[in-house]
Parts: sequence; structure tokens; C-alpha cells
Amino acid sequence: MKLIIQIPCFNEADTLEVTLNDLPRHIDGIDTIEYLIINDGSRDETERVALEWGVDYIVHHKRNLGLAKGFLHGIDLALRQGADIIVNTDADNQYCGEDIARLVKPILEKKADIVVGERPIDNNEEFSWMKKKLQRFGSWVVRMASKTDIPDAPSGFRAYSRSAAMRINVNNEYTYTLETLVQAGRNKMAIVSVPIRTNPELRESRLMNSTWGYVKKSGLTILRALLMYRPLMVFSTISVCFLLAGFILGGRFLWLYARTGGSGHVQSLILTMLLIVIGVQSLMLGFQADVIAANRKLLEDIQFRTKKLELGLLDEDEDRKK
Repeated sequence: MKLIIQIPCFNEADTLEVTLNDLPRHIDGIDTIEYLIINDGSRDETERVALEWGVDYIVHHKRNLGLAKGFLHGIDLALRQGADIIVNTDADNQYCGEDIARLVKPILEKKADIVVGERPIDNNEEFSWMKKKLQRFGSWVVRMASKTDIPDAPSGFRAYSRSAAMRINVNNEYTYTLETLVQAGRNKMAIVSVPIRTNPELRESRLMNSTWGYVKKSGLTILRALLMYRPLMVFSTISVCFLLAGFILGGRFLWLYARTGGSGHVQSLILTMLLIVIGVQSLMLGFQADVIAANRKLLEDIQFRTKKLELGLLDEDEDRKK
């Protein structure tokens, strides 16, 4: 059983060695632990620090491609190197390395495909009151969108089984954390959460430069994921809002027509018809988008099978059947 711990890095020379030193060297149930660094266009000595420390693999980006792309490229290399479990952690040593054993345990016990570390957000003195509320609200939205019960959706401290890692697709360039949960929930993967500890901050978060910027980018990421993976729900909700408004306004017009003959209320009738037409069109768009989403699911299944062929894993399925 091989575990590969990957760390996306962008100008992390000052904190990377601390993070690497905190990682476990042995975990019960794991035969081999290897370490992978994604150097996402760093302009400092990040790669030198990693090499001197003795990491096993380095993904080198000539320019900064963003956290999501770096995460995917690390997953791809880890799979090609035979990883059975992949753990992702941050280069700023935010997460306690000893807790990686907690992350991989549900996968080793075959109880989960994806394990998310739940940070003690309410007890974290370094999080402002606003940041705590935003984290909680964002996690609630993701739970509703993904139909999962993960309490800390933005947490980047995660473990993936090989099967789950092969199914991951990320289309936004901001972060992988929110979209992958919506995708995994849609694909009925077994996702669990375990409590983990955090270390004191070594630097400020680069994903949350400002409260408004974080809310905007996270909101757009969640909305885009919903449109890709649960489009019928989104467009049906929009349709119901317009149809309900149209029927209420139409009912008002009929009531006024019965009382006064409708004189002077033609505008209400026109608006009623406009709202109903928009509602019906939104519903039709939802059906069309749902068909496209079904095709996306087929493509994802083809991609999954193609990856298994590339990694020579189809024979394992045949062995299980025998």
C-alpha cells in the first residue's frame, strides 16, 4: 500500500521545510510513503528546498497555473507512480502532519473514497468572526449542492483513494476544494469527515486576499459546479420563481378584471405573460442542460476507464470478479 503526500507550492521557500519536517514517515497499514511537490511557477528557492530535503517527485510549472491546475497535475503524477492513497496538504504547515494517519484510516478500512479534514474553525483564534461565518455558510451551501454532510468544505487537507483520484475533474482555476465535493456527491462517492488539528499561521492565506473577493470567487465556483453537475435543479428553481410570480400577478389581474373589467391593468397582463414565458424557457433550458450533464457523466466514465487502461488497472477488476 503506497501513500503519496502532495503539496502545491507557490513561493513557499520560507515555510516548506517546516511543513515537510512535520509529515509522517510511517503510518500503520501503509507500506511506503512518498512525497510530491507541485512547484507552481515559484520565483524563489522552493524547488531547491524541496530537492535538498529529499522529496521523491517534483511537478514543475514554468508559470503559475493556479491551485486547481497544480492539484490536478500532482494527482496525475501520483497515480502514474502507483499511489494507492493520495493526501493533499498545504505548504504553509496549516495542518498537523500527524493527522494524516486519521485521514487515511477510513480509506484503509474501505469505509470511504474521500476523507476531508475538519478544522476546529470556531476555536481558531486566528480566524476573524466574519471569516468563521463565511466558512460555515460556504460549507452549508456546498452540503446542499453536493448532498453530503461535510462540515468544512473549503478544507484542503484531504485523502483520496486511487479510484476517487481517477474520477476527479476540476474546471475552475480558483480552487479544487468546492467543485470536487459537488462532483463527488453527484457521483455517489463515499465521503467522510474527520476532525483534525491546525498549526499556528506562518503566513496569511493567499486564497482569501479580501472578504469580498473570497465570497465572489467561492460563490461563482459553487454556482458553476451546480450548473455543470445539477443543472436541472438550478434551472427548475429559476423557472419556479418566474412562474410563481407570473401566476400571482395573473391572479391579481383576473381578480381586478372581475371587479372592474380589467380597465387600466393591461400592463399586468403583459408582465404576467412575460414572466410565464421566461419560466417555461428556463425549464426547457434545464432539460437541455440535464441532457448535456448526462453526456458529461458518460464522458467522465470513459475518462475513468481510459485512466485505468493507462495505469494497467483493468486486470485488477477481473481478479476481483474471479
